[in-house]
Amino acid sequence: MILKALLLVSVASMVGIETTSFIAVLGAAGLAIGLALQGSLSNFAGGVLLLLFKPYKVGDVIETQGHIGTVNSIQIFTTVLKTPGNKTIIIPNGPVANGSIVNYSTEPTRRCDMVFGIGYDDDIDKAKAILRELIEADSRVLKDPAYALLLSELADSSVNFTLRLWVNAADYWGLYFDMQEAVKKAFDAQGISIPYPQQDVHMHQVA
Repeated sequence: MILKALLLVSVASMVGIETTSFIAVLGAAGLAIGLALQGSLSNFAGGVLLLLFKPYKVGDVIETQGHIGTVNSIQIFTTVLKTPGNKTIIIPNGPVANGSIVNYSTEPTRRCDMVFGIGYDDDIDKAKAILRELIEADSRVLKDPAYALLLSELADSSVNFTLRLWVNAADYWGLYFDMQEAVKKAFDAQGISIPYPQQDVHMHQVA
């Protein structure tokens, strides 16, 4: 098509027809087409890179471009994700290939990190014993690597414990939500408080 247009311009010029305006229009049209195809070409190149290097595959759970979901399909221009809420997200491959990709499915195990706070007046050793008992009673927590139970922070309103538990990837969310509920119930039953952010205001009278 382009060669035909150039041939037509050349012939018209040879027979004395003014072609300056036609060339300008042709150039503008070519520029417009190039700009219109720029995004598509970028997405095409991104799709080729993704299919070539395979940072993820269909069925993997990934996070990219601010979205997280299961890869439903990898097409030449787009990647299709299915979110946990059963929404379909279509993401252009160009930004995906040029951005960061978190793949949650490449490793068989994951570390589940949780933080639980207790009041400053509560018994630290008692709270730690409760947490340890809950961890060791849950068969989903792997023995190797070993879990970690750490007093991690003396925060403004609480003394914080950090739990680092290794689990099979398929058990991650189940353990996370179950442990939150179990800790709350156990702390309530044993009289351990879970404080909320608060401020003490001291007023002094100036004579």
